Amino acid sequence: MIAIRRARLADAPGIAAVHVATWRSAYADILPEAVLTKLSEPRLTHYYEHGICLGLAVHVAATYGRNGEPPVLGFCSASRSRESRLGDGEIETLYMLDDYQNRGLGGQLLRNAARHLWQIGCRSVYAWVLRENPSRYFYQRLGGKCIAEGTTIVGGETFAQSAYAWDPIETLLDVNA
Repeated sequence: MIAIRRARLADAPGIAAVHVATWRSAYADILPEAVLTKLSEPRLTHYYEHGICLGLAVHVAATYGRNGEPPVLGFCSASRSRESRLGDGEIETLYMLDDYQNRGLGGQLLRNAARHLWQIGCRSVYAWVLRENPSRYFYQRLGGKCIAEGTTIVGGETFAQSAYAWDPIETLLDVNA
């Protein structure tokens, strides 16, 4: 059984493991190898523990009662926008282990994060996506509209990125659900 729920402090190691695994898979041909090699589960565990303690909205897709499967299969984090010109809320991360992609779990995580943002007063939401990342099609399929182009620096190199938005936020979720 897979549940979508708000992350607990005990989920931080699983979240970190998913973060490392998905970056190494999704960005293998995009980001510098040195960046992917230096990813640290212990450092990311501490980062997510700190964020969860401070109230960062992290939602997880987690399994229960199945031997051999990781308890955290994917996660999504969201907060109030760092760039208000793009929207009220921001999807900061959305990562799903390869074996669990294309099962609707990413959409469920995204909608749960958006529902949280809606509950705290956000009326629009956006996510930055590396332009070379095929996941941009996922956001488009869920109704995200490309509203901005920009760049980000990773490992000392500059990469193109696109911002996908849902405005109003209700275009992403059914607020009555």
